[in-house]
Amino acid sequence: MRFTFTGKNLVVSQDMKDKTEQKMGRLSRLFPESTEVFVAFSVVRADNKVEVSIPLTNKRMLRAEVTAPDMYAAIDGAVDVLDKQMVKYKKRLIDRSRRDASFKGELDMINFSDNEPTMVEDEGKHEIIIERRKHFPLKPMDVEEAVMSMEMLGHNFFVFRNSATDEINVVYKRNQGTYGLIDPNDPVDDD
Repeated sequence: MRFTFTGKNLVVSQDMKDKTEQKMGRLSRLFPESTEVFVAFSVVRADNKVEVSIPLTNKRMLRAEVTAPDMYAAIDGAVDVLDKQMVKYKKRLIDRSRRDASFKGELDMINFSDNEPTMVEDEGKHEIIIERRKHFPLKPMDVEEAVMSMEMLGHNFFVFRNSATDEINVVYKRNQGTYGLIDPNDPVDDD
């Protein structure tokens, strides 16, 4: 695996690089040596964040983003998230390759270890379970009112009918503390 490290609001030390490569070593047997791994470290207020991205194919990517009080705990958490994603990805590929031969090539590209116990423990199908449904009327409001409603509810997003366009929009809270607006008919994409 080839690593690319970046840091935001901090200098990435050699110890952080070594620790990340060591922890990622348990996953390296699953990937070809030419696999690129992009690791971004950042510090925001008192939180340490690690973001790891591993492109698998031109269509698929594994990604983990973990925030913790300690940078090394965030690294451990990111590796755990990636490990779980690989288990899920392998199971789905095996299931799909049985039904569609086009997935067989993608399965062969990933170097899965057959002696990996966590990878083969549950061959059952994974279904998406909708645990809760909410129904509510979408009253027309402007963007500022929607943000205030979202904050009052304590949610990270809020669906509303935009009074200016009469379209369904979504406002959401971004990681940086700012807000975003999803407008399906707005041709401007600034993110």
